[in-house]
Amino acid sequence: LGYRSTVVMPITQSKEKIDSLELLGADLHLVGATSYSDPNHYIHTAQRLAEKFAKKEEHGAVWARQFDNLANMEIHCRTTGAEIWEQTDGGVDGFICAVGTGGTLAGVSTALKERNPGIVIGLADPAGASLHDYFSSGQLKASPGTSIIEGIGINHVTDNVAQARVDVSYTIEDEEALPYIFDLLLHEGLCLGGSAAINIAGAVRLAQHLGPGHTIVTILCDYGNRYQSKLFNPVFLENKGLPVPQWLVI
Repeated sequence: LGYRSTVVMPITQSKEKIDSLELLGADLHLVGATSYSDPNHYIHTAQRLAEKFAKKEEHGAVWARQFDNLANMEIHCRTTGAEIWEQTDGGVDGFICAVGTGGTLAGVSTALKERNPGIVIGLADPAGASLHDYFSSGQLKASPGTSIIEGIGINHVTDNVAQARVDVSYTIEDEEALPYIFDLLLHEGLCLGGSAAINIAGAVRLAQHLGPGHTIVTILCDYGNRYQSKLFNPVFLENKGLPVPQWLVI
């Protein structure tokens, strides 16, 4: 479309993501991986850049503001949630996913609860994130541990997250989640990323919670090739103390 694109992201993101953005010609700003309260957090940095561009560019600038822009959850309410309902013929019993911006969880939960308030909505939160405690106890407190999974697991309540209608939540460790995507690649040919791994593990937890005979839906939301240097790197996994599938051992 000819528009210049400026992207702000933590320097800890995968090399594959960084390389792809640079290849596409984005003006990429890499910042430290700091807490949301830090003024140099990538969201605050993006806001300052957007305000600067809005003043100096002849036709202004648009800041996607995907964490707090409610158009995010609204489109998932109108499309993703509606599709899940239609594809299951209204037979969905539970939906669960992790949170990056919160748009998917908020939008889908709203759509499904409007159709059937009895549908159980779950949150799958990686270790070190705060939303499990927020939804289970009302306290925004980080769970123990850390995660190598990128793009999910936040420590503040976004405007989109505030709209989510969550019934149950789980903290999912990387050790629990990663074997699911290793098995899916080996047996189904699906090369998925870490967010999908957390979602699948969450779906298994929700299925165990609801019991046999229930239909659980989640989202397989990312490709593994964006994280090949981490998720499918046996040296990286070993250094992090994470399981390495036998077929990946050199």
